[in-house]
Amino acid sequence: MSRNGQTPSRSIDPGDYQDVPRPVAAMPKDFPAGHVIPPHSHKRAQLVFAASGVMTVSAARGQWAVPPNQALWIPAGCVHSIRMSGRVEMRTLYIRPDVAAGLPAEPRSVGVSPLLRELVLAAMKLPVLYAESGREARIMALILDEVAVLPRLPLHLPMPEETRLRRLCERIADAPGETVSVAEAAGAAAASPRNFARRFRAATGMSFGAWCRQARLLDALVRLAAGQPVTAIALDLGYESPSAFASMFRRHVGVTPRQFGSL
Repeated sequence: MSRNGQTPSRSIDPGDYQDVPRPVAAMPKDFPAGHVIPPHSHKRAQLVFAASGVMTVSAARGQWAVPPNQALWIPAGCVHSIRMSGRVEMRTLYIRPDVAAGLPAEPRSVGVSPLLRELVLAAMKLPVLYAESGREARIMALILDEVAVLPRLPLHLPMPEETRLRRLCERIADAPGETVSVAEAAGAAAASPRNFARRFRAATGMSFGAWCRQARLLDALVRLAAGQPVTAIALDLGYESPSAFASMFRRHVGVTPRQFGSL
């Protein structure tokens, strides 16, 4: 058994958990660095928890980073892919749609409390057909209560649907350290700077500058998970100094880059 509760005999095929006659089904699965799960969807909603490593989840409306000890809510039927940065210990709760009816209809990065973390790891050790009364049922019921109040984390990079804007965003996301001015971005989108700014905010809910900063943050999470030095990441992403980068990182993630790297 791994330190995070993976039982060797438990199935690691998501399909085996979609029709389990229980409200919650728990699947532990580990992945090597760089592994990619191609686009797919599930009948059940998911809470995808990172016990270690960083996951980047992509769907039609954007990308979401899942750092260690945090999670992503994915509604049932949402097509998504997942890329692993570093060795990832993924712990997934598959939640039946009828008990997830009041939860978000779009993917959402969420913070995981210490209580929920321990509940998720405990769920991985329970039988798939856990007892419907007593301790096992109470653990799963408390998980549902905790999932309903998860705080949202600012780890989403929205992607526009409009073709030209999406191509621009994909190019920047692939090289977030490059400085792209509003004038350059507007030219790529065949728009005036004012029109571009309006269209971009309407499409993403963010200003162009805020979106670029968010792209750098998500890239930093992936690089830190890969073990790259903080100073190199800061300079590559265009920050004036490692301290400026660290200040931004702590403001958004809640820990310093070095603390994050040790998670």
